[in-house]
Amino acid sequence: MDSIINMGFFIKDLHLHIERLHKEQFNEQYAHNTFTVYRGQGLSKADFEEMKKTQGGLLSFNCFLSTSKDREVSLDFAHRALADPDMIGILFVMTINPSKSSALFASTTDVSYYGNAEDEILFSMNSVFRIGDIKILNQNDRLIQVQLSLTDDNDKDLYELTNCIREETFPSDKGWPRIGRLLDKMGQFQKSLKIYEALLEETNNEIEKATLYELFGKVKLEQGYDKEALLVYQQALEIRQRYLPENSFLLGYSFNNIGSAHHKMHNNSDALLNYKKALEI
Repeated sequence: MDSIINMGFFIKDLHLHIERLHKEQFNEQYAHNTFTVYRGQGLSKADFEEMKKTQGGLLSFNCFLSTSKDREVSLDFAHRALADPDMIGILFVMTINPSKSSALFASTTDVSYYGNAEDEILFSMNSVFRIGDIKILNQNDRLIQVQLSLTDDNDKDLYELTNCIREETFPSDKGWPRIGRLLDKMGQFQKSLKIYEALLEETNNEIEKATLYELFGKVKLEQGYDKEALLVYQQALEIRQRYLPENSFLLGYSFNNIGSAHHKMHNNSDALLNYKKALEI
């Protein structure tokens, strides 16, 4: 998560570059051409055992995934892993059908530092594959070939998983505020506060500031800093009262949040007063 915070601009730029190249390279003429790419890497014995248990299931790569059309290039990377006795050398053989998946990938031959030396196909983050056959490639059981196929957009398991994740990760929020709320949900309070503070410094939109104060206050309340939470909730309310109509539901949210802060501080009369104002709106 620290990497995402510090390198978010680079991650976004690289994703957009892959998206642009994908549109150029995999147009309608090539959309129905299935092809194969390879990836060689090391995997701990424990991780390999877990992958074997999920054979037939889904495998997600939570990174920019570098693959090659050249099997020997990838096989060499798998062989290198064998130098560590605790590692398994894995050769992933990936079947790609561009017409069935919206996953983003592109050839980097014309833009890579290495040119066409590796015949690289680079996937954007979170590409999801289904695990197929797993077989041994050498006699000591430590060089393994794993067949993967890029998931179809209509894949039932992927659809259910994606919907579940979407519902759990604040779908109404976008960008950095959404990441801040995810960090908050994960208990990474200092990191979420860092994001909110940066966003407060950047924005000149008063309504956005009110929302950020509200998010800031929620974290403070969860940390047990009730008085600090109350102060920022009141700042959010003051902004909204200046810029929004008296019957705006956002004012109701503000009064409700202030009531929650008072409730945690055992100021029950003030809590009830603010809850009542929220209900009236």
